[in-house]
Amino acid sequence: MTDSVAVAAVTFDRPADVRTLLAALSAQTHAPHAITLVDSGTQDVSAIAAEAPADVNYIRSLANLGGAGGFSLAILNAIASGAQWVWIMDDDAHPEDPQALATLLAAAKERRLDVVLPIIVAPGEPDKLSFPFRIDGHLTHERSKVEPLGFIDNVGQFFNGALIRSDVFFKVGLPDLRLFIRGDETDFMLRLRQAKISFGTVTSVALSHPVGWGEVQEVLGDRLHVLVPETPFKRFYYYRNRGHLTRRHRRVRSFVADVVGYPLYFLKKGDVKGLLLWARTYGSGLRGAKFGPVQEQKF
Repeated sequence: MTDSVAVAAVTFDRPADVRTLLAALSAQTHAPHAITLVDSGTQDVSAIAAEAPADVNYIRSLANLGGAGGFSLAILNAIASGAQWVWIMDDDAHPEDPQALATLLAAAKERRLDVVLPIIVAPGEPDKLSFPFRIDGHLTHERSKVEPLGFIDNVGQFFNGALIRSDVFFKVGLPDLRLFIRGDETDFMLRLRQAKISFGTVTSVALSHPVGWGEVQEVLGDRLHVLVPETPFKRFYYYRNRGHLTRRHRRVRSFVADVVGYPLYFLKKGDVKGLLLWARTYGSGLRGAKFGPVQEQKF
């Protein structure tokens, strides 16, 4: 029996990327039986969805649900289609080749996994990883150092390209709407670990996605780094959500790394204002404060 797969995708004002994504999904040798696209943006892409080679269930959201809310809505629709698996996609990502889905399914069956993920590579530079892996204590963006591993157990870069067995969501829940963006993927991965769900990264499969290199700031070489998003909007959600997840999941190592790494980073730059902003926002996450609709937040 062929494994049925439904795609759960989200978009926010990236019409050109949506067209590329839908074309790449339509070219898969193992064709998804359903594609749901949740659009929370200001630019309606229904015409692009209607013109796609495959049928697309286009859902227009008049509220900005963020990544977490958009994925949750798309995932529910994917599950409702009767799919055995849900393949999650952001609008600015796409599978590197037509065999991607088939390879992920084969790896899941061979290794008896409930969740499998690809590596994420840089557009136009497929030998570089968009987001680093930590190998033997060191961060690397080199695909050549990660790909020979074949499989990386219990680690994944959610949600881009994550292929998840539908019944997993009944065990660990959906992405947390409260987190909006930044941190929802980490929270989901930690919930998988706590539920002892078998998952990992298949290094022979790749997705193309814009890089996050500019956000990684080394503090003590590549053994200690901090992430500093590029905009106040993203910094607010990243700092707050990281604080929230530190307390929620009792992440002691993460807490120590943050309270050492961020002060060192900002003080080395002489950026006292940045340090105070981080401390205030991170602290609100630790306290479970400053949650609510996006328009109510002060950045």
